[in-house]
Formats: sequence, structure tokens, C-alpha cells
Amino acid sequence: MALYAIADLHLSLGTDKPMDIFKGWDNYVELLEQHWQETVGEDDAIVIAGDISWGMSLEEALPDLQFIDRLNGREKILLKGNHDYWWNTRSKMEVFFAENGLSTLRILHNNAYPCGDVCVCGTRGWINDTSQEPDRKVLLREAGRLRASLVQGQKAGKRLLVFLHYPPVFATDRNEEILKVLEEFGVSECYYGHIHGRGGFSKAVTGERDGVHYRLISCDYVQFCPVQVL
Repeated sequence: MALYAIADLHLSLGTDKPMDIFKGWDNYVELLEQHWQETVGEDDAIVIAGDISWGMSLEEALPDLQFIDRLNGREKILLKGNHDYWWNTRSKMEVFFAENGLSTLRILHNNAYPCGDVCVCGTRGWINDTSQEPDRKVLLREAGRLRASLVQGQKAGKRLLVFLHYPPVFATDRNEEILKVLEEFGVSECYYGHIHGRGGFSKAVTGERDGVHYRLISCDYVQFCPVQVL
């Protein structure tokens, strides 16, 4: 079994919000399906790090979730992005998945998933600028969710991998609350999405910084092809 990752699928099979109006997103659903099926095996797992569907409810997101469920992979581990308005409580989502036969989808929210020699941990994260009190509150909550996930991961006794939607470092900006949690648990690998376009890619942090290896996995950055993690 191998582990893969990708972020920002921005699917809209049940809504009218196609991404191919943007440069570099032509035929992106077809490209994603082709590359996914050629790369990911039936027994593999894949983390999808947020911005999964433009659906405004679970019902609107269903065609996108069905599309993902049909693709190769024994487990698709989903975490929330800033555009996942369909996201609900974990229990409601799991009931919805069961009712609709979405047997390969898993929710990463205050928990962790052992996968081979590692444990998949993570949360959405939040913006690095917390000068406004509402943003500060959201960030502290997200840092708490990341810590809860890593606590669960530690119990598995495996190497901890972190997946976020928002980057904890971007250009010269640092999200200190998230970074403190990564340091607390000795995390050495972090995968994130959210960043798009040439301007964003040029500022994205990839490679090692302060003992953590970062990798951007936004769909358009990785050319709509899942990235092998291990």
C-alpha cells in the first residue's frame, strides 16, 4: 500500500462553478481522473487536503463525493478547506456517506489515521494574519484541533505526518500557533494546499525550513496528479 496526497480539487459536478474559467484549469476534471487512475492503486490511500467541492450542502456535494469514491484507492482521507461549505459534523457526514454508499471516504477531524509506517494527522489551519480577534479565535481553535489529531496519532506509535489546507509558512509569514504545535510533536513533514497561480507558487515554501519539510500539493501546482508521500 502506498500513500498519496493532493489538495484543492474544487469539483463542481453538482453545481455551476467550473474552474476551467481560470488559466491552467482546462479540462481539469478529466486530467485529474486520468492522472489519479494511472497513479493511485486500488489498495492505496490518498489524503485530500481541503477545497474538495463547491457544493453548499452535502446534497449538492454528493456528485463530487461520488466521483471521488469511484476513483482508485481503498481510503480517501478528507480534511476541510476554506471553500468546503458542505462540510458538517463528522457524525452527520459519516451517516451521509453510509446512506449513499460512499464506502472509501474518511473524515480527518480531531483524529488520525494509521497508514503503513506513518500516521496521517491534520486540520484545516487558518490564515497567518491574526490581527483581527475573530481570526485569532479561529486560529486557536484550529491549533487545538491539530494538537488533538497529533495526540491521537501518537497513540499509534508511528511517524507523524501533518496535512493542512492553509500553509503554516508562506513567503516570510509564519503562523506561530500552528508552528508551535508542529514543534511540540516533533513533526518533520507537512503537506498543504490553498495556494494557486504563478504568483502564489513563487512565494510558497517548499523544502526544509526550521527542521520541517514542507510540500505544496495544490491541484494546479502538482498538475492534477496525486503526489506520492510514501
